[in-house]
Amino acid sequence: MKKIILGFLGLTTICSYGQFGQGGNVTGNMESNVQVLSTDTLIGAVAPDQKVVANSYMNVNYSVGKFRAGARFESYLPAIAGYPAFYSGSGMPYKYVQYAGDRITVTAGNFYEQFGSGLIFRSYEERALGLDNAMEGASIRFSPLKGVDFKGVIGRQRVNFFEGQRFNSDGVVRGFDGSLNLNEVIPAFNDSKFKVTIAGSIVSRYQATNNDTLILPKNVGAYGGRIDMKYSRFYLNAEYIHKDNDPNEQNNWIYNSGHGAIVNMGYSQKGLGIILTAKSLDNMTFRSDRTTIGNQAFINYLPATSNNHTYNLAGTLYPYATNLNGEVAYQLDVLYKIPKKSTLGGKYGTDLHLNIALATDYKRDTEGADWAKNRISYLAQPFAMTDSIFNFDFNLHVKRKFNKKWKASAHYYHFVYNNDVNEVTKLAKHYITSDIGVLDVSYKISRKHSIRAEVQGLFTKKDRGNWATAVIEYTISPKWFFTVMDQYNYGHPDENLQIHYLLGAFGYTHNNSRFMFMYGKQREGILCVGGVCRPVPATNGLTFTFTQSF
Repeated sequence: MKKIILGFLGLTTICSYGQFGQGGNVTGNMESNVQVLSTDTLIGAVAPDQKVVANSYMNVNYSVGKFRAGARFESYLPAIAGYPAFYSGSGMPYKYVQYAGDRITVTAGNFYEQFGSGLIFRSYEERALGLDNAMEGASIRFSPLKGVDFKGVIGRQRVNFFEGQRFNSDGVVRGFDGSLNLNEVIPAFNDSKFKVTIAGSIVSRYQATNNDTLILPKNVGAYGGRIDMKYSRFYLNAEYIHKDNDPNEQNNWIYNSGHGAIVNMGYSQKGLGIILTAKSLDNMTFRSDRTTIGNQAFINYLPATSNNHTYNLAGTLYPYATNLNGEVAYQLDVLYKIPKKSTLGGKYGTDLHLNIALATDYKRDTEGADWAKNRISYLAQPFAMTDSIFNFDFNLHVKRKFNKKWKASAHYYHFVYNNDVNEVTKLAKHYITSDIGVLDVSYKISRKHSIRAEVQGLFTKKDRGNWATAVIEYTISPKWFFTVMDQYNYGHPDENLQIHYLLGAFGYTHNNSRFMFMYGKQREGILCVGGVCRPVPATNGLTFTFTQSF
């Protein structure tokens, strides 16, 4: 493949000069994260033998006319703290060539793609989580008519990284997706206020079997459809996916089929938005390798039905990710802007945001199952829920600008987290109830200079007890920023562990380059992005980050 890519780059360069009289266009970016770590037994930080660890990446893309090609180099020497251990060594795991015409786009090599919401297929990278399930094979997108779109993919997924490890999954993934915009296809609907798009997908995995005790299906399929409707200020979109029986490591080798359903309903007008989401999942873990666990080899994506909180204490101590075995979840979002120049709204108006999220266990009927004959352990119906709570999240946000210099926001969170289901701590059992308050204030000193401060408090009688966090940030736009943060676990039941986690950082931006230095202690916690989470260890030391685009 490397020879093909290099040959293509050379060929397109020659063609671009020979045919068009000038070269193509080269773009890209690079990123390097370097840590110099120390052991700190008090917070549980352990320095690696190398002391210095680093993740580095560089993307280069070349385009000329309707042709594109690119590659990404990666290096883990070794990987930074908290990254999966299989990230090791250096190599070029992502490379592609592509033709992008007016109606058709064809890609060979590595690529990312998604069908619908991702319930049936999503190939993507989330670098903060150490997640990359890029496909290696071929993809095609074809739009024969306006409003008609088709996608097809085939290939293997990336699962491991360099240094003697197998690179791609054993399973071969094949998929097809088609969508139809009725308003564009049917002339009578062109001017209708009622907008409708319908779509369907089918994805299958082939993997040879090597189990001496079970008869495993070599081909496992998933299929389903979705609809997107809009009328005036209302919208509704829904997707349902059925997955055939797929005995695997995650579900303890049962022969149950699975399903995934997501429904979003919304209403919006000036100053008001309401969104209600309902989700039902059962046995929907779909991997290109049935023996894999963790965050590897996912063919599909199971989004969390809860807010991705950005403040430190709310976002890293008890964040909730989708339960892979199944759940029923609901979420309500209400956004309202109190009008400008009103008593409560003030000169600029006041923004309110209410979010409520609930995830519960899935109701399973074991009496109707036939385990002895078919290895089907239970029967299930969509949206059948129990009273066993996985997660409850209530949060309220108020944001207001007082004048040209001052603005502030206040936030309240109430969490009920089931640590027995998704364990984030060894110090507590069952439900962890916590309340969090945040006050964030910003002051614009001058056109380029501003200062921001925030205080946070988390209150709980379980786990490590109460926390307090203070942050102060000074910005000199557009070049510099300076930040100091202190997290204080003043409520820890062990007085020797009532520790200050002090951290300082500064950064500098020059044109398309950005440098950042960070030094201090970081506590152990959970990092979540888009409903996918991984634990991160406690660290003590220096982190340097450099990014560059060109």
